[in-house]
Amino acid sequence: MTQPRDRSRFLPVCHQDMVDRGWDQVDFVYVVGDAYVDHSSFGMAIISRLLEARGFKVGVLCQPDWTDPESVCEFGEPRLGFLVSAGNMDSMVNHYTVARNHRSTDAYSPGGKMGLRPDRACVVYGNLIRRAFRHAPIILGGIEASLRRLAHYDYWCNSMRRSVLLDSAADLLIYGMGEHQIVEVAEALDAGLSVRDITFIDGTVYKTKSLEHVYDAVELPGWDAVRQGGEAYARSFAVQYANTDPFTGKRLVESYGEHEFVVQNPPSAPLSVEELDAVYRLPYARAWHPDYDAAGGIPALSEVRFSLTSNRGCFGECAFCALTFHQGRIVQARSHESLVEEARELAAEPGFKGYIHDVGGPTADFRAPACDKQLKSGACPGKRCLAPKPCKRLVADHGDYLQLLRRIRALPGVRKVFVRSGIRFDYVMADGAHGREFLDELAQHHVSGQLRVAPEHVSDAVLRVMGKPSHEVYERFVHEFQRATEAAGKEQYVVPYLMSSHPGSGLAEAVELAEYCRDMGFNPQQVQDFYPTPSTLATVMYATGLDPRTMEPVYVAKSRLEKALQRALIQYRDPKNRDLVEEALRRAGRTDLIGFGPKCLVRPKRPGDKDAPGGRPAAGKGRRTAKAAPHPKAAAAKPAPKRTKPPRANGHKGGIR
Repeated sequence: MTQPRDRSRFLPVCHQDMVDRGWDQVDFVYVVGDAYVDHSSFGMAIISRLLEARGFKVGVLCQPDWTDPESVCEFGEPRLGFLVSAGNMDSMVNHYTVARNHRSTDAYSPGGKMGLRPDRACVVYGNLIRRAFRHAPIILGGIEASLRRLAHYDYWCNSMRRSVLLDSAADLLIYGMGEHQIVEVAEALDAGLSVRDITFIDGTVYKTKSLEHVYDAVELPGWDAVRQGGEAYARSFAVQYANTDPFTGKRLVESYGEHEFVVQNPPSAPLSVEELDAVYRLPYARAWHPDYDAAGGIPALSEVRFSLTSNRGCFGECAFCALTFHQGRIVQARSHESLVEEARELAAEPGFKGYIHDVGGPTADFRAPACDKQLKSGACPGKRCLAPKPCKRLVADHGDYLQLLRRIRALPGVRKVFVRSGIRFDYVMADGAHGREFLDELAQHHVSGQLRVAPEHVSDAVLRVMGKPSHEVYERFVHEFQRATEAAGKEQYVVPYLMSSHPGSGLAEAVELAEYCRDMGFNPQQVQDFYPTPSTLATVMYATGLDPRTMEPVYVAKSRLEKALQRALIQYRDPKNRDLVEEALRRAGRTDLIGFGPKCLVRPKRPGDKDAPGGRPAAGKGRRTAKAAPHPKAAAAKPAPKRTKPPRANGHKGGIR
C-alpha cells in the first residue's frame, strides 16, 4: 500500500506539526489509545475533522506513554480542553480474550504491536492529564467511556465499578456517537462557559455535588446498593436500558454518597440524512499517518479501507450486543448520492482492484427505522421490533438497499460489491415484498462462496434470552438462500456464527447445539464463547443471574470448566476435546451419544486408546464441513477481534472515539 507522504494532509500529531501550521496553541488535544488513521471508520478521525470544520484547532496525541506524565504535554495546555478516548475498542476487550488471556496483537497499533495502550485507557489517560494540567477541562468519549458511563459490572476484575467519569478525574463524558454533543460542548467552552456549567447538553454525563438544579430526573439505585451487584444492579440497568431512546429517554441520577452524584442527560437526537452525509464528506486522508509507514502501517485499516458505512443504529436488540446502549435503536442511513460519491472515490484510489468489501454497518440490510413512528415518537419502550416475532408495525423493506447495491456495482471500475457486515435473516424473511428478490441478488452478486449469518444457537429457550428469533426462522432462511444460490448457478453455503455459554444455555442446550452441528455436517473450527462486555443485557444476566427485562432468574455458566465443556461440545470433532465432550455428555445425562453409532458424538475411550474423534456426520444435501467465523458482535461495541483479520470498524462505534 502506497501511503501519502505529505504530513499536511493530517492534523498535527506533535508540537513541530503545530508550529509548521503557524499555530501557537491548539484548542483541543485529542488523546487516544489508537494510532492515527484518518478514515471515517475511525472515531478519532470523525470527531477531529468535525471540530476542524467548525474552525477549531485540534492536535491528535496517539498512544502516549502512560508511565510518563510528560507524554501528554506534547502540545502544551490546550485553549479549551482535552478530549480522551480509549479508541475504536474497549481497551480491555482489545487486550484480553474471553478466557482473560492476553492477546498477542493490536490491530489498531503500528504493525499490530501489542502494549502501546494501557488497560482501562480512559481512566489512565484522564488521571495522567490531571496530574500534568490541574485545571484543564477533560472530556471523555468513545465506546469505552460510553458503555461505562454509570456503575457497571467489570468482567476482568469480576466486580462492580463506579462510573468511569469519577475514576478518570474527567469533567464531562459524551456517550453515544457524539457528533452533536462535541460541537455543542466545543462551542460552549469557546463562549467562555466553565466545563462545570455544561450540564444541559443531551448525550452527556456530568458529576455534581448537589441535585438542587437537577430536574425531572429518575433516581437510580445508589452506588452503595449497586456495588453488591444482584437485584439492585439488574433493576438499575433495566431503567438505564429503558431510557436509551432520544424521544422518550429521561434524565438519570446515580448517587455516590450524600455529596457526589453522576447525572446522565437524555440521549442526543439521531443525525438526519443530511447531517450523516456531511460527516462522511469531511476531508479524510483515508490513510494511516505517514509516521507508521516504517512499522508497516495499521492493520485495522485493511479491513475497512475499501468498505462503505451506510448506516448506524440497530433495532435487532441482541442481548449480548451493546449497540442499543451506545448507538440506539433508531437506524440512521446515508443517502444513495453520498455512498455513490464515496464509492467513486474508492474506485479512483491507488490499490483499488475493483472490489468493494462491504456496504453496511452494524446490520447491513437496515436502511431505515423499524417503523414510521420511530422518528416522531421514538422506539417503543419495553417492546422489541424483531424478536421473538416481528412487530406488526415493522416495515421490512429491502427495496432501498437493493437499489443502492445496484447503483454501486454499476459504477465504472467496480467489479464486485460484497456484503460482509452481516444481514439480519429474520428481517429478510419478514420482507414479503422484496425479501426473495434481495436473496436472489445477494446470491448472484454479493457473496463469495460463504454467507455468514448469526443464528447464535438452535435452542429456542436460549434464543429467547438472546433476543433472537426461533430456530425455525433460520432454517427457512437457509432453505431460501439455497434456492437462490442454485438459481444463480453457484455453489455457496450459509456459515453460521455460533455462541457457547450465553446466559440461558446449560449443558442440555449445548448438547442440542452439538447435535445440530452433527446433523448438518458442520465442523466449526472457531466458536465464540460468550464475552461479558460492559453494559449489555447479557452481561447483567451473567453478573446477577437475573434477566433485567423481567427480573426472572436465568441460568449462567460461570465456571471455567462448564464454559470449556459447552465450547467443546460444539467442536466435538476435535480430538483434543474428546475427554471434555465425554464429561459434558455424562453430566448432561446423554451417554447415548457416546458410542459407535452414526448419531454419537464421541466413541468410548478404552485403556491404551489414542484420542478418538466424534462420529461421522449424517449424509445429505449441503452436509459440508466448513470453517466457521468467530462471532461478529462479541465486544459491544465495535467490536473485539473476531478473526485473524483486524476487528471491523464499520458502524463507527465511537462518540469521541
